[in-house]
Amino acid sequence: MSTFPPFTDALDGEEGCLGVYPLRADRVLLRPLDARHLQALAPLADDAEVARFTARLPHPYTADHARAFVEESHALAAQGLSLTLAIERRGDFRLLGVVSLDRDHDDPALAEVGYWIGRDFWGQGLASEAVRALLTHAVDDLGFTRFTAGVAEGNAASRRVLEKVGFGDARPGRCPAPARPDGALDATFLSLTAEGFRAASARSILLVTAVALVDPDNRVLLQKRPEGKALAGLWEFPGGKVDPGESPERALIRELHEELGIDVRDSCLAPLTFASHATATFHLLMPLYLCRQWKGRVEAREGQELAWVAPNRLSAYPMPPADIPLIPILRDWLG
Repeated sequence: MSTFPPFTDALDGEEGCLGVYPLRADRVLLRPLDARHLQALAPLADDAEVARFTARLPHPYTADHARAFVEESHALAAQGLSLTLAIERRGDFRLLGVVSLDRDHDDPALAEVGYWIGRDFWGQGLASEAVRALLTHAVDDLGFTRFTAGVAEGNAASRRVLEKVGFGDARPGRCPAPARPDGALDATFLSLTAEGFRAASARSILLVTAVALVDPDNRVLLQKRPEGKALAGLWEFPGGKVDPGESPERALIRELHEELGIDVRDSCLAPLTFASHATATFHLLMPLYLCRQWKGRVEAREGQELAWVAPNRLSAYPMPPADIPLIPILRDWLG
C-alpha cells in the first residue's frame, strides 16, 4: 500500500489541513468529526431509509458504531487515506450528515466521493452544497485532479446531487457494501475531473452594495426582507444591485432614496469592508459602507420592516449568509 501524507495535522477540535476548517458553504459547514458529533450521529444514521442506499452504514446503527466510525476516520486521515467531515447546519451547528474523500491506493490524484444526509434534510439542496464545498477543498487545497462516485441503483436523488456538481460518464457496476447482507450493491459509477468541476462551478459575479446607517445613539439600521422576495424574513443592511455602468456609491445613493426616502452624498459614504460569498449559481461581491449623515426621515417604502439595532445585538437578527461575516467587523468598528 502506498504511503501518503496525512490529510490533517490534528482532528480533535483544532484547525486541520492548511487551517481551512470549517469549510463554509451557503447553508452548511464541513468540519472533521469529533466528540461533539457522537451524540447526534447514532440517531441520525439509525434510519433504514438512509442505510438502504449506503454501502457502509449498518442498520440498526448504535452509539458503538458511531464511536468506532469517528475513531476510524481519525486513523485513516492520519494515514492520508480518507478524509471524513461532518456536515453541520450554519447557525445552530446541527449535524446533518457526513461527506468523505477516499484516496485511491495506487493513484494519489484520484479520490472517491461519498456522502449521506439525514432523512429530515432530504430535498433541500444541502447535500449538493456539502459535496461542492468538499470538491472545492479537494481541488484547490489537496491537489486531487480526478474523482469517482458510486450511486446505488434506485437512488435518483443522490445521482442528481452528483450531476449538479459536474459528475457524468455513468457506467453500471457492483459496489462493495460491507454493511449490506449480500456484501454488494448494484450501482452506477460516475466520474469527474478537476477541470470539469471548475467548469460546472463557474459563476458570474453579482455586484451589490450595502450600507450601515448609524444614528446618533450608535445604532445600526437593519431591514427585513418582505414576503414574496428571496430570503424573505431575513434581516440585512440597506442596499441593492449595482446597475451596469453604475458605481457602487451611486447605486447605494439611488437605493437609499428608493427604499428609505433619504438622500445621501458620496462624501458621507465611508467604505468599511466587503463580503465575498459564493452561492450555487453566482458569486456575490458586496462592499459595505458606513454612513452617519443623511437628509430626510428614514421610512420603509418597499414593505420592509425596519429596526435600529445596537452593535452588540446585531448577531441576534437572522441574516443572509453574506451579511453574517460583516457583523464582527462592524461591531469592532463601532465599539
